Amino acid sequence: MVYLDHAATTPMRPEAIDALTAALAVVGNPASIHSAGQRAKRLLEESREVIAATLGADGIEIVFTGSGTEAVNLAVKGIWWQRQSDAPRPRLLVPAGEHHATIDTVEWLSHHEGALVEELPVDELGRVRLDALEAALADAASVALVTMLWANNEVGTVQPVEEVARLTARAGVPLHLDAIAAYGQLPIDFHGLRTATDAPRGAGPVALSVSAHKIGGPAGIGALVLDRSAAVEPLIHGGGQQRKVRSGTQDVAAAASFAAAASAIDSRLEADAERMSELRDRLIARALTAVPEARLSGDPDPSGRLPGNAHFSFAGCEGDSLLFLLDAAGVSVSTGSACQAGVPEPSHVLMAMGRSEADARGALRITIGHSSTDADVDAFLAALPAAYAQASKAGLAARATSFDR
Repeated sequence: MVYLDHAATTPMRPEAIDALTAALAVVGNPASIHSAGQRAKRLLEESREVIAATLGADGIEIVFTGSGTEAVNLAVKGIWWQRQSDAPRPRLLVPAGEHHATIDTVEWLSHHEGALVEELPVDELGRVRLDALEAALADAASVALVTMLWANNEVGTVQPVEEVARLTARAGVPLHLDAIAAYGQLPIDFHGLRTATDAPRGAGPVALSVSAHKIGGPAGIGALVLDRSAAVEPLIHGGGQQRKVRSGTQDVAAAASFAAAASAIDSRLEADAERMSELRDRLIARALTAVPEARLSGDPDPSGRLPGNAHFSFAGCEGDSLLFLLDAAGVSVSTGSACQAGVPEPSHVLMAMGRSEADARGALRITIGHSSTDADVDAFLAALPAAYAQASKAGLAARATSFDR
């Protein structure tokens, strides 16, 4: 099986597996004050420091979570709740085409807490329009926070992070960055970003979410980088661990494994990004030649998209059909569309970019990772023409189902 779905999850790195298995033998609750507990705490805090260093942060600013999704929820809900404590600030600014971890979170705040969610438009490449953000921040006193992907997880477009950070810093509004797709592919310097944008206390980039399983660590652990000046209302209450931001006994073994993966990616980030970019560029060029009907999504400039991302739309066929046909040929990729109750739905990201519904329903995402090879790309390219020919004959599925009658 050829695996080209690294944006969904990537194989664990050998270093992470070794660190996990070794740490599983460590006995002790890191909150305990006896020697066994303190040994566990030492391993936990050393792991926190390692991860922080790869993100340009301090160890105290790393809050471990159960997933990247939890980190997003903690940042968005926690900051929004805290921002209501001294004055009503109901507005929540979100670019179109975000990950569902954000979309579903802000929708929950809207339905249950009265948040006024304002969707910021993106351009045809999926990049947030800075003029729209600047206009929305004109009444900054009513804005609770801005939340945005560092890079789009579907089409791979890198967002103008520094410009957004500068606008929010100037307006005195907190910014949360979902860097889950970007971590391990792009350099991230949290402190450097705050310094470059003259971010005051509690404003500008104050929170950043990442996840271990996207970089070759274990599933089940993520992290929220939370600036010292950021104030959040916790989602989970209990023992007051992690600055009273996220209570609960921490998973020492998962943290150690996360740190091993983070150290591995950091030590060769530039070289890995260059190698993945070369594979990506070859895949894109040859796929467009092999299937002229294919249309590249996202930024065509290689510097403007994630090194491991190639995203196409194939008008006239379902992305799911292509996915299943490629899977039958031994190639694992993903589709940008989601299926609810078996009814194919268009990619919300492509629709936000102004693409047609036919384009948005024929989305296919191919993502390259640390273990990808030339042979993997060749296998995809060999399987694509036949898969497309068969999928295009099938056409688009009917939107109506027997449940609609």
